[in-house]
Amino acid sequence: MAQTGEQLTPEDAFSRYVLPELDVLARVASSLTRNAADAEDLVQETLLSAFRAIERFDGAYPRAWLLTIMRNAEAKRHRRRRPQLLRDGDRIEQVAFVEPGLAATPEQVVVGQEFDAVVAESLALLPERHRQVVELVDIDGLSYAEAAEALGVPVGTVMSRLHRARARIRQRLSAAGLAPRRRL
Repeated sequence: MAQTGEQLTPEDAFSRYVLPELDVLARVASSLTRNAADAEDLVQETLLSAFRAIERFDGAYPRAWLLTIMRNAEAKRHRRRRPQLLRDGDRIEQVAFVEPGLAATPEQVVVGQEFDAVVAESLALLPERHRQVVELVDIDGLSYAEAAEALGVPVGTVMSRLHRARARIRQRLSAAGLAPRRRL
């Protein structure tokens, strides 16, 4: 089970390799499903599958292993639930982060809210494959390799989709007069 040759019980291996990745699994599931209840179900399915297979896991790259399990579980869920009539893909939750002690001027508040609204709208209008990459890399903080593993695509595809998605968001910000001007 472990690379070092040490034998762990399934419970110890699960605690060592799987539990530290719970936050990442939750963020990725949220990005993949876009629904809190579905994300919880996906994480639970992933954890259950991981526990069942933990004795066959060699201990190398637990995050990649878990993301592969999650990707397969999500694909299986989609095959079972076609078509998804109840999914609301147009909804985006907006969260405002304000640093304590920093008071914004009324102009900054309005511009900030407008900026956030344009970014949220731009994100919602992106094709699914581009939106997922932005959420995984820019919002959830996954590396290109981790996002590629989660989505089951090559790293180059992640980089390409991310570049195109960022360009589209930047175009919408420019059209709204909210993008920073480039220096020559």
